Amino acid sequence: MSRIDFYYLTQSTLDETLPKLLLKAYQTGKNIKIKIGTPERVDFLSALLWTFDDESFLPHGVKKDGFADLQPIFLSSDDEIPNNAQLLFIVDGADVKASDLQDFDRIFYIFDAKNDLELSKARNAWKLCDQNTFERHYWQQTPAAQWQEKNNT
Repeated sequence: MSRIDFYYLTQSTLDETLPKLLLKAYQTGKNIKIKIGTPERVDFLSALLWTFDDESFLPHGVKKDGFADLQPIFLSSDDEIPNNAQLLFIVDGADVKASDLQDFDRIFYIFDAKNDLELSKARNAWKLCDQNTFERHYWQQTPAAQWQEKNNT
């Protein structure tokens, strides 16, 4: 059974949050796929992962970089998983189907409280979990931008 964690951004942006969550996930040694809502955001998020911190970076690649199968973190707006990722991050309201999620150990669904489209898509993904065998968790930011798990009913 795959575990899916919904991260509801209320205090910080995706650009602030994604690198922090990715650092923790990368430390597990598992390959990661980031599915992004639009092709235009792929290059932006790729650049962000190189520059978010002056003292570190997250090794990653996109299709045009080549060697996609060797990337520990692969960014794409497509469904392809050339790096055999075990962890999936879904951001920017990327579309998902239950069949897209079955092969991952853990899924991180990050959505912005201020974006109606992302909120609607997250609700649809939550309902999708009701219809399938996913272990579901819901995280919301506190006023101090810390993560707190909420009742997931």
